[in-house]
Amino acid sequence: MTITDGKVKASKSLERNSDWLSQELGIDRSFDVIRRDLEIAHRKAALFFIDGFAKDDVMERVLSILNTIEPQLLRPSVFKKIFQKYLTYIEVETTDDLHEVVDKVLAGPTALLIDGIDEVIIIDAREYPVRSPDEPNLERVIRGSRDGFVETIVFNTALIRRRVRDPKLRMEMLQVGSRSKTDVCVCYIEDIASPKLVEMVKEKISDIKIDGIPMAEKSIEELIAPGSYWNFFPKVRYTERPDVAANHLLEGHVLIIVDTSPSIMILPATLWHHLQHAEEFRQSPTLGVCIRWLRYGAVFLSVFLMPTWLLLAKNPQYLPETLKFIGPSKIGKIDLAIQFFMAEIGINLMRMAAIHTPDALTTSLGIIAAVLIGDIAISVGLFSPEVVLYTAIAAVSIFATPSFELGAANTLVRVMLLVGTGLFGLAGYAGALVIVILILLTTKSFGVPYLWPLIPLNVRALRDIFVRPPVPTISLRMFAPDYRDATRQATPVGAVAKPLPEKLPDNKTSRRKNRKKRNTIKL
Repeated sequence: MTITDGKVKASKSLERNSDWLSQELGIDRSFDVIRRDLEIAHRKAALFFIDGFAKDDVMERVLSILNTIEPQLLRPSVFKKIFQKYLTYIEVETTDDLHEVVDKVLAGPTALLIDGIDEVIIIDAREYPVRSPDEPNLERVIRGSRDGFVETIVFNTALIRRRVRDPKLRMEMLQVGSRSKTDVCVCYIEDIASPKLVEMVKEKISDIKIDGIPMAEKSIEELIAPGSYWNFFPKVRYTERPDVAANHLLEGHVLIIVDTSPSIMILPATLWHHLQHAEEFRQSPTLGVCIRWLRYGAVFLSVFLMPTWLLLAKNPQYLPETLKFIGPSKIGKIDLAIQFFMAEIGINLMRMAAIHTPDALTTSLGIIAAVLIGDIAISVGLFSPEVVLYTAIAAVSIFATPSFELGAANTLVRVMLLVGTGLFGLAGYAGALVIVILILLTTKSFGVPYLWPLIPLNVRALRDIFVRPPVPTISLRMFAPDYRDATRQATPVGAVAKPLPEKLPDNKTSRRKNRKKRNTIKL
């Protein structure tokens, strides 16, 4: 057994290899790490695997075949005959590095060692505990597919492959974490995605130096996302829907799939990507436009309704005569700004409580929060009715935001506007708004401006942001990076594909037309 370049080379001695692996894997100290000694064609052999990962039925068939081999059948090359003829399972590979064997066994495959052979056979017959691909709770649609990503990376890549059967679709596997060795897949379409973007993402993931990422995709985001860690606007989009992920692949985005997580990262992601929802494309274009504008309006209300009403209520001189009715009928016993701040805290506390409350008690909690807290707070004069009303509207509007991360960021923006308005009035409102705009202008997601295509302006792409385009008119990929393949469909924008003629031309006519067409092509 020799060590070269940090690799522990396997020797031809089964005893030495097995003892080294037993020490590294903790045989007899960890109950779920198993060593199984056996004999193949009168040669000693050993299996190393993790209980719970190995497929019992597959390994039973493999061993039943190996146990029937006679020694004379393995001549002249024992290893070559076993590997190529008698191991009939599909996913089989070899390695001579025992460190790699340890990593493979801990990931789930089974290692087969045979005396007299200085290579280890890795049989990838593993299965992980997995739930069914149910529809994700955060991205429900009325019509559409009901499958969603799960915690097993192989299942997630299969769900994407089912929708994008492109030979240029690439799934490159990396590992992150010196101890966790978590599988991370970088997914993209080779002749669509920007090569610079793909290389940058792979380099950032490869450069990660950390012991483990138990929080999966969120840890990866913080380790590779450029810019300040304290910028609360999300720089990547998360999705649990395979159709959404496939659509972004066709637009030139890069996906990052992390094992043990059902959330797929989409990058780059601008502000507008967080405001899109699959439901818009499951309805007619007209309804899609209505749904999109309604969502935009809800997001706008969730941010600006409470601070704007507070500003006008405390400064009625800003209102024209026709809008003098705006303002509280009863101010209450405490200042309006403090009322809003307390209501904001209360809404977020109820949201946190709903997450940690058992399903059977969620309805009861909602009744308690709505009837007892809200009604009694108004009755005793703690809150004015308008404060409760506008807080409720803002809270409901937050849930209209498709991206949970953007909804949380919008909540922080609303709090900033409330604090600025409550302390400094119009100057505080304007100052907080300027700070938020500056953050948006200076934020980039992997080189793409956060407000693109508004800033910098791209009229054609901006139109598709505000008006859900009909599918027949989508002929170009409207994302920011430069593409090697920018065309989505051959039919021109607004054109209708011509139907096939009732009678096809004969071969002579067809050849004559093709010859004439070739002669007119300008090289």
